Amino acid sequence: MNKYMALGALFIVVVFSWIVWPTAGVPILAYHQVSEEDDIYSVTASQFEDQMKYLQENGYHAISLEDLFKSYQGQGNLPEKPVVITFDDGYEDNYLTALPIMEKYGMRATVFVVPSLVGTTEYLSWQQVSALEERHTEIGSHTMSHIALNEISPEEQRHEIEDSKTVLEQHIGKPVVFFAYPYGQFTGTTEQILREAGYQGACSGVAGLNRSSTDVFALKRVNVPHPKYGLWEFRLRLFRAHLYSKLGL
Repeated sequence: MNKYMALGALFIVVVFSWIVWPTAGVPILAYHQVSEEDDIYSVTASQFEDQMKYLQENGYHAISLEDLFKSYQGQGNLPEKPVVITFDDGYEDNYLTALPIMEKYGMRATVFVVPSLVGTTEYLSWQQVSALEERHTEIGSHTMSHIALNEISPEEQRHEIEDSKTVLEQHIGKPVVFFAYPYGQFTGTTEQILREAGYQGACSGVAGLNRSSTDVFALKRVNVPHPKYGLWEFRLRLFRAHLYSKLGL
Protein backbone atom coordinates (compact mmCIF):
# COMPACT_ATOMS: atom_id res chain seq x y z
CA MET A 1 0.00 0.00 0.00
CA ASN A 2 1.52 3.34 -1.03
CA LYS A 3 1.40 6.40 1.18
CA TYR A 4 -1.55 7.93 -0.70
CA MET A 5 -3.68 4.84 -0.18
CA ALA A 6 -2.67 4.79 3.48
CA LEU A 7 -3.60 8.46 3.89
CA GLY A 8 -6.92 7.82 2.13
CA ALA A 9 -7.70 4.91 4.41
CA LEU A 10 -6.78 6.97 7.47
CA PHE A 11 -9.03 9.79 6.27
CA ILE A 12 -11.97 7.40 5.87
CA VAL A 13 -11.41 6.00 9.37
CA VAL A 14 -11.24 9.49 10.90
CA VAL A 15 -14.41 10.65 9.12
CA PHE A 16 -16.30 7.48 10.07
CA SER A 17 -15.18 7.78 13.70
CA TRP A 18 -16.27 11.43 13.77
CA ILE A 19 -19.71 10.49 12.45
CA VAL A 20 -20.41 7.59 14.82
CA TRP A 21 -18.82 9.08 17.95
CA PRO A 22 -21.59 9.98 20.42
CA THR A 23 -22.79 13.58 20.53
CA ALA A 24 -23.38 15.39 23.82
CA GLY A 25 -26.72 16.84 22.70
CA VAL A 26 -30.08 15.65 24.04
CA PRO A 27 -32.75 14.44 21.57
CA ILE A 28 -36.35 15.58 22.03
CA LEU A 29 -38.67 13.18 20.21
CA ALA A 30 -41.86 14.68 18.72
CA TYR A 31 -44.95 12.45 18.47
CA HIS A 32 -48.63 13.19 17.92
CA GLN A 33 -50.87 10.11 17.95
CA VAL A 34 -50.35 6.47 18.88
CA SER A 35 -53.22 4.79 17.05
CA GLU A 36 -54.10 2.57 14.11
CA GLU A 37 -55.16 5.53 11.97
CA ASP A 38 -53.53 5.73 8.55
CA ASP A 39 -52.09 9.18 9.08
CA ILE A 40 -48.59 10.58 8.70
CA TYR A 41 -48.67 11.83 12.30
CA SER A 42 -49.88 8.54 13.77
CA VAL A 43 -47.64 5.72 14.99
CA THR A 44 -49.29 2.37 15.72
CA ALA A 45 -49.16 0.88 19.20
CA SER A 46 -46.82 -1.92 18.05
CA GLN A 47 -44.49 0.55 16.32
CA PHE A 48 -44.44 2.78 19.40
CA GLU A 49 -43.69 -0.18 21.65
CA ASP A 50 -40.82 -1.24 19.37
CA GLN A 51 -39.41 2.28 19.64
CA MET A 52 -39.71 2.45 23.43
CA LYS A 53 -38.15 -1.01 23.71
CA TYR A 54 -35.29 0.12 21.46
CA LEU A 55 -34.65 3.16 23.66
CA GLN A 56 -34.62 1.05 26.82
CA GLU A 57 -32.40 -1.68 25.37
CA ASN A 58 -29.92 0.90 24.07
CA GLY A 59 -29.48 2.66 27.39
CA TYR A 60 -31.65 5.74 26.91
CA HIS A 61 -33.27 7.33 29.96
CA ALA A 62 -36.42 9.43 29.51
CA ILE A 63 -36.33 12.77 31.33
CA SER A 64 -38.66 15.76 31.51
CA LEU A 65 -37.98 19.19 30.09
CA GLU A 66 -37.79 20.36 33.69
CA ASP A 67 -34.95 17.88 34.30
CA LEU A 68 -33.19 19.13 31.17
CA PHE A 69 -33.45 22.78 32.20
CA LYS A 70 -32.32 22.09 35.77
CA SER A 71 -29.18 20.46 34.39
CA TYR A 72 -28.55 23.53 32.21
CA GLN A 73 -28.86 25.69 35.32
CA GLY A 74 -26.43 23.52 37.29
CA GLN A 75 -29.15 22.16 39.58
CA GLY A 76 -28.80 18.50 38.71
CA ASN A 77 -27.05 15.94 36.55
CA LEU A 78 -28.59 14.13 33.62
CA PRO A 79 -28.51 10.34 33.35
CA GLU A 80 -26.48 8.63 30.66
CA LYS A 81 -28.09 8.96 27.20
CA PRO A 82 -31.02 11.20 28.18
CA VAL A 83 -34.01 11.59 25.86
CA VAL A 84 -37.14 13.75 26.11
CA ILE A 85 -40.34 12.23 24.69
CA THR A 86 -43.02 14.74 23.68
CA PHE A 87 -46.53 14.61 22.23
CA ASP A 88 -48.27 17.51 20.49
CA ASP A 89 -52.01 18.32 20.51
CA GLY A 90 -53.18 16.15 23.43
CA TYR A 91 -54.84 13.16 21.78
CA GLU A 92 -56.71 10.73 24.02
CA ASP A 93 -54.49 7.86 22.89
CA ASN A 94 -51.54 9.59 24.59
CA TYR A 95 -53.22 8.51 27.85
CA LEU A 96 -54.99 5.30 26.81
CA THR A 97 -52.30 3.74 24.61
CA ALA A 98 -48.94 5.51 24.83
CA LEU A 99 -48.76 5.93 28.62
CA PRO A 100 -49.06 2.21 29.51
CA ILE A 101 -46.39 1.35 26.94
CA MET A 102 -44.04 4.03 28.28
CA GLU A 103 -44.60 2.88 31.85
CA LYS A 104 -43.81 -0.70 30.77
CA TYR A 105 -40.37 0.41 29.57
CA GLY A 106 -39.66 2.94 32.30
CA MET A 107 -40.27 5.97 30.08
CA ARG A 108 -42.10 9.24 30.67
CA ALA A 109 -43.26 12.09 28.46
CA THR A 110 -44.27 15.72 28.06
CA VAL A 111 -47.70 16.30 26.49
CA PHE A 112 -48.43 19.69 24.92
CA VAL A 113 -52.17 20.31 25.28
CA VAL A 114 -54.51 22.61 23.32
CA PRO A 115 -57.17 23.65 25.89
CA SER A 116 -59.90 24.37 23.33
CA LEU A 117 -59.64 20.78 22.06
CA VAL A 118 -59.88 19.13 25.48
CA GLY A 119 -63.05 17.06 25.76
CA THR A 120 -63.70 16.94 22.02
CA THR A 121 -63.65 13.78 19.87
CA GLU A 122 -60.26 11.96 19.95
CA TYR A 123 -58.76 14.39 22.45
CA LEU A 124 -58.02 14.13 26.17
CA SER A 125 -60.60 15.03 28.76
CA TRP A 126 -59.62 17.27 31.65
CA GLN A 127 -59.77 14.24 33.92
CA GLN A 128 -57.27 12.45 31.66
CA VAL A 129 -55.00 15.50 31.55
CA SER A 130 -54.91 15.48 35.35
CA ALA A 131 -54.36 11.72 35.41
CA LEU A 132 -51.40 12.09 33.04
CA GLU A 133 -49.84 14.68 35.33
CA GLU A 134 -50.41 12.46 38.37
CA ARG A 135 -48.62 9.61 36.57
CA HIS A 136 -45.45 11.67 36.06
CA THR A 137 -46.29 13.15 32.66
CA GLU A 138 -45.23 16.77 32.22
CA ILE A 139 -47.99 19.03 30.84
CA GLY A 140 -47.14 21.89 28.48
CA SER A 141 -49.05 24.34 26.31
CA HIS A 142 -49.65 24.14 22.55
CA THR A 143 -51.59 27.46 22.31
CA MET A 144 -55.27 27.94 23.05
CA SER A 145 -56.60 26.96 19.63
CA HIS A 146 -53.70 25.37 17.68
CA ILE A 147 -52.97 28.25 15.34
CA ALA A 148 -49.74 29.13 13.52
CA LEU A 149 -48.35 31.96 15.63
CA ASN A 150 -46.35 33.51 12.80
CA GLU A 151 -49.59 34.20 10.93
CA ILE A 152 -51.39 36.26 13.60
CA SER A 153 -50.85 39.62 15.31
CA PRO A 154 -48.79 40.04 18.50
CA GLU A 155 -52.03 40.69 20.42
CA GLU A 156 -53.54 37.45 19.18
CA GLN A 157 -50.32 35.60 19.96
CA ARG A 158 -50.42 36.90 23.52
CA HIS A 159 -53.99 35.63 23.91
CA GLU A 160 -53.05 32.17 22.61
CA ILE A 161 -49.96 31.96 24.80
CA GLU A 162 -51.20 33.47 28.06
CA ASP A 163 -54.74 32.10 28.11
CA SER A 164 -53.64 28.52 27.39
CA LYS A 165 -51.19 28.70 30.27
CA THR A 166 -53.83 30.05 32.65
CA VAL A 167 -56.45 27.43 31.73
CA LEU A 168 -54.02 24.52 31.99
CA GLU A 169 -52.71 25.66 35.37
CA GLN A 170 -56.24 26.00 36.69
CA HIS A 171 -56.96 22.38 35.80
CA ILE A 172 -53.75 20.65 36.89
CA GLY A 173 -52.91 22.91 39.83
CA LYS A 174 -49.26 23.30 38.83
CA PRO A 175 -47.23 25.83 36.84
CA VAL A 176 -47.08 25.25 33.08
CA VAL A 177 -43.71 26.54 31.89
CA PHE A 178 -43.02 24.75 28.61
CA PHE A 179 -44.53 25.35 25.20
CA ALA A 180 -44.56 23.79 21.71
CA TYR A 181 -45.17 25.91 18.62
CA PRO A 182 -48.03 24.65 16.40
CA TYR A 183 -46.53 23.64 13.04
CA GLY A 184 -43.15 24.59 14.54
CA GLN A 185 -43.71 28.23 13.53
CA PHE A 186 -42.75 31.30 15.59
CA THR A 187 -41.15 34.74 15.42
CA GLY A 188 -38.88 36.83 17.61
CA THR A 189 -42.01 38.50 18.98
CA THR A 190 -43.40 35.10 19.92
CA GLU A 191 -40.30 34.34 21.98
CA GLN A 192 -40.58 37.65 23.81
CA ILE A 193 -44.25 37.06 24.64
CA LEU A 194 -43.42 33.60 25.97
CA ARG A 195 -40.76 35.06 28.26
CA GLU A 196 -43.13 37.75 29.53
CA ALA A 197 -45.83 35.13 30.16
CA GLY A 198 -43.51 33.11 32.40
CA TYR A 199 -42.54 30.21 30.16
CA GLN A 200 -39.04 28.78 30.51
CA GLY A 201 -38.67 27.24 27.05
CA ALA A 202 -40.37 26.15 23.85
CA CYS A 203 -40.01 23.33 21.32
CA SER A 204 -39.68 24.24 17.65
CA GLY A 205 -39.81 22.28 14.42
CA VAL A 206 -36.06 22.56 13.85
CA ALA A 207 -34.28 19.19 13.61
CA GLY A 208 -31.28 18.31 15.77
CA LEU A 209 -30.11 17.79 19.33
CA ASN A 210 -30.01 20.21 22.26
CA ARG A 211 -27.14 21.53 24.36
CA SER A 212 -26.95 24.15 27.10
CA SER A 213 -26.06 26.65 24.37
CA THR A 214 -29.26 25.97 22.39
CA ASP A 215 -31.83 28.79 22.32
CA VAL A 216 -34.29 27.65 25.01
CA PHE A 217 -37.18 29.13 23.01
CA ALA A 218 -36.14 27.25 19.86
CA LEU A 219 -35.46 23.76 21.20
CA LYS A 220 -34.76 21.23 18.45
CA ARG A 221 -36.74 18.04 18.02
CA VAL A 222 -36.60 14.69 16.23
CA ASN A 223 -39.90 14.28 14.41
CA VAL A 224 -41.34 10.74 14.58
CA PRO A 225 -44.06 10.32 11.92
CA HIS A 226 -45.70 7.11 10.74
CA PRO A 227 -42.68 4.98 9.69
CA LYS A 228 -42.45 3.50 6.22
CA TYR A 229 -39.43 1.35 7.03
CA GLY A 230 -40.09 0.14 10.55
CA LEU A 231 -37.62 0.52 13.38
CA TRP A 232 -34.75 1.27 10.99
CA GLU A 233 -36.41 4.57 10.13
CA PHE A 234 -36.63 5.49 13.83
CA ARG A 235 -32.95 4.67 14.28
CA LEU A 236 -32.08 6.68 11.19
CA ARG A 237 -33.95 9.74 12.48
CA LEU A 238 -31.99 9.61 15.74
CA PHE A 239 -28.75 9.26 13.77
CA ARG A 240 -29.66 12.16 11.46
CA ALA A 241 -30.28 14.43 14.45
CA HIS A 242 -26.91 13.37 15.85
CA LEU A 243 -25.26 14.16 12.50
CA TYR A 244 -27.01 17.58 12.25
CA SER A 245 -25.68 18.39 15.70
CA LYS A 246 -22.12 17.52 14.67
CA LEU A 247 -22.43 19.72 11.59
CA GLY A 248 -23.81 22.59 13.66
CA LEU A 249 -27.12 22.62 11.79
